[in-house]
Amino acid sequence: MNPHLIIPVGTQVVSRIEVRDKHNQILCLQGGLGVITQAPTDNSHSYQIRLPNERQITLRRHQFSIRKHYQRGLEYAQDMLAEYNLYDYVIYRCVVGSKAFGLDNEDSDTDLRGIYLPPADLHWSLYGIPEQLENNERQECYWELQKFIILALKANPNILECLYTPMVETATAIAEKLLANKEIFLSQLVYQTYNGYVMSQFKKMEQDLRNMQEIRPKHAMHLIRLLLSGITILERGFVPVKVDDYRSELLAIRNGEMSWEEVNKWRLDLHQKFDRAKFNSTLPERPDYEKANSLLIKARRKMCDRF
Repeated sequence: MNPHLIIPVGTQVVSRIEVRDKHNQILCLQGGLGVITQAPTDNSHSYQIRLPNERQITLRRHQFSIRKHYQRGLEYAQDMLAEYNLYDYVIYRCVVGSKAFGLDNEDSDTDLRGIYLPPADLHWSLYGIPEQLENNERQECYWELQKFIILALKANPNILECLYTPMVETATAIAEKLLANKEIFLSQLVYQTYNGYVMSQFKKMEQDLRNMQEIRPKHAMHLIRLLLSGITILERGFVPVKVDDYRSELLAIRNGEMSWEEVNKWRLDLHQKFDRAKFNSTLPERPDYEKANSLLIKARRKMCDRF
């Protein structure tokens, strides 16, 4: 649920309040049903709502619930979760992105990523917990532990970089245990995940080049960086985050100093190197699912009495 979303005309809603007219006569009971007939341009203004008896009332967004949500109890779930600051349960916080890669400039943001692990009672409750917490203003994103582990097992590049970045700000004992076993997430699935993403994104950039005669140089830089990273993972068994060896070439892409033809040629050469790295890799074909599952269960058990 997004509290800032404008609810469209025609949506059935339930009043959270009792509404009276200027003569103190009840127009709408608390829990009364209506339908939106006019929506504002933003949530600082009111909605016009028609009742079953054709009367019109005016309500602000916090004064009504969407009927479907109300009947499912989702409004209460949102209120219940709002009582807890889920950011208090962040167990791992690290810096990724340009600053971790060594590709930052004076305009670069500090991208914070990590893991949160809520108390078991909250997790097991009827209302559940979100798979991730996001704060775009602060450039933060934290995945719930199970979601984080599943993505790591699938060789998600963003998640693997979280595990291997040297810029760690917070790590509890549970997070330290996960970091100490981070190699269990590395497998030859990196080949499919990294290669597949780069191929699809370069195809889109080629379309942009045909349609708009331009591409996003920063995006192209990070795609090349991703291929370089994937090759190293297969060859050496770790995720390189800082890109010292290729920094000047990558910055040349971002700054528009390398032509599209040169970038694409480098990309094709790297795909061939990726093939050779896959053929010669000593990494397992699949990650260690059993050990990952064991780490998750032990972490869950430690949260059973923390509520």
